[in-house]
Amino acid sequence: MNIELPSFSPCDALVAVMVAVSASDETVRTSELVAIERIVNHAPIFAQYDIDRIRAVAQTVMTLFEEEDGLDALFGLVRDSLPPRLFDTAYALACDVAAADGRLREAELQMLTEIRDQMEIDRLHAAAIELSARARHCTL
Repeated sequence: MNIELPSFSPCDALVAVMVAVSASDETVRTSELVAIERIVNHAPIFAQYDIDRIRAVAQTVMTLFEEEDGLDALFGLVRDSLPPRLFDTAYALACDVAAADGRLREAELQMLTEIRDQMEIDRLHAAAIELSARARHCTL
């Protein structure tokens, strides 16, 4: 890997996970971007976060996706930046972004599995988080 990894704040790490899910299928949809912005604007954890950081964090994620071991580097960066007590939060936010367009694609499901594994989310907790995201993004 030839790139210098930035340091992330915990909120940067949460944004990076959301961007990673959105970009996992190689198409960042408007509904996913709106979901990320809405989450950053309204979730209490982002109360002190500078929304202008989203672009830099997203660019870092996209650059890492182009590297051979970029996904491993991304998860290392996220784990180093995020307290373990927020791993469930990261997974919940990722599920919300994945569900934002009303459809879960195979690449998004694979990324969610990777996030769950990398952050050692208990399978029962993951199921509850997934059900909650599905319920929040249900349409008639």
